[in-house]
Amino acid sequence: MYNYYNRANMIKPKIVSYARGDVDGDGVLDNAYLTGIKTQDSPFVQDITLLIQDGVTGRVTSISLSENAGYDPSLFLGDFTGERVDDILIGINSGGSGAIMYYYIYSFINKKVKLLFDFNLYNEKYKYDVTYKDNYKVEVISHENNNKYIIDISNRDSDYLNEIYDSNGKLKNPINGFVNPLSGLYPVDFDSNKVYELLAYQKIAGRYNADSLGYVMNTMKWKDNVFILDNQYVAIFGSPV
Repeated sequence: MYNYYNRANMIKPKIVSYARGDVDGDGVLDNAYLTGIKTQDSPFVQDITLLIQDGVTGRVTSISLSENAGYDPSLFLGDFTGERVDDILIGINSGGSGAIMYYYIYSFINKKVKLLFDFNLYNEKYKYDVTYKDNYKVEVISHENNNKYIIDISNRDSDYLNEIYDSNGKLKNPINGFVNPLSGLYPVDFDSNKVYELLAYQKIAGRYNADSLGYVMNTMKWKDNVFILDNQYVAIFGSPV
């Protein structure tokens, strides 16, 4: 059934992830596969494709992904909409230095493909400003909900702080940080009603990507045919007492 070939290079795609559940709502378990072309001597996978095999007829539906190359592609089946049918969560590691991830959620109820979540649309929607302030503070503003957070960085080592602040705690020069695109998306049933919410992670960085200040953590739930922001938190790193 999966004996087909990539016409460009005649390399046979292989199954790289598999999950089983009722994704079309007929009460019969179906098979969900991610297939892709593995790179020789590398964990990099190209042409990643979602295949859904009907548990009754054996018919296979193929779904192409807009970002279809990366590392460690994974599948998770669970109900995200409350319709008591498994939806399909796909995760692909981009392999970039910022630990950026590609995520999609598909519904296949009544054998109709519907994209419920696209990481690109999420990244376009959730924007932030990160600004260093006097007195060893960093301000994070979330535009989606008009919330402001203050991160105290006074516990950073003196060499780091001395590069940025004078002896009175005043900024030597204006500095802006940034928030990375989505780096983690996890299914969590917060209210134990057998419907999963989403917990999204985005790293807050200072002067450069390795200068980590914390994470924006957004929890989202399905409402009116879209994932909406339910709660938002900023998590920071601790320091030795």
